[in-house]
Amino acid sequence: MAAQINAILESLDKKLHEKNKLTELLEVAEQKTGLKRLYIASGGVGILALWLIFGYGAQLLCNSIGFIYPAYASVKAIESPPRDDDTKWLMYWVVFSLFSVVEFFSDILLNWFPLYWLAKCLFLLWCFIPFAGNGTNVIYNRVVRPLFLKHQGQVDNLLNKAANAATNIASKAAAELKND
Repeated sequence: MAAQINAILESLDKKLHEKNKLTELLEVAEQKTGLKRLYIASGGVGILALWLIFGYGAQLLCNSIGFIYPAYASVKAIESPPRDDDTKWLMYWVVFSLFSVVEFFSDILLNWFPLYWLAKCLFLLWCFIPFAGNGTNVIYNRVVRPLFLKHQGQVDNLLNKAANAATNIASKAAAELKND
């Protein structure tokens, strides 16, 4: 167990030394404080977790985490030539939307759960972290896709009927306006 934890910490430390904007900030903080960037990042995650449990605006913070990076990555995927990344982010937004609808109806119960915003934030992070078994892949392939394939024909028929009814109503309204 200790060997696994050390391997995870080494992998995380390696990621924190890759060149990007976040690691540049961590490097400056590391130089100014004399603390390892792994400790600084861990402290930041701890403060974020405490904020999501006790802090004012935890809902806004959680929803921002679940929206800002995925929205940025989605636009970036749309603007890039390969289409496989587009599919990945479309699947994320389907799962995000499904979760939002379910959350709306269970809001009364969720208000009693003190760790809700932390749990939701962890769930959203699990949905968009870049590995094959992330939450988006699991939920989409095990829940959304089977339901969609099972009911696609019925939903298409219902939508066609609704579109035809709307067209008929619009035609009748246009005819009435023309007669007046």
